[in-house]
Amino acid sequence: MNSENSLVLDLRGVIELTTLSQSTIYALAKKGEFPKQKRIGPNRVVWRREEVVAWLDKKLAEAA
Repeated sequence: MNSENSLVLDLRGVIELTTLSQSTIYALAKKGEFPKQKRIGPNRVVWRREEVVAWLDKKLAEAA
């Protein structure tokens, strides 16, 4: 999946984009500090790419 052109990301795409681990992503989401995943099927969750990119942009701006 080319994450640059997709509307949604699977977990692998989120990890690739953010460089965070799976456990960190889920821990931050549970605390409300990361976009929550959306269930699109019984065994399938995705994240909206625009939400993940906005979160990452905010984190990078805070670090500047």
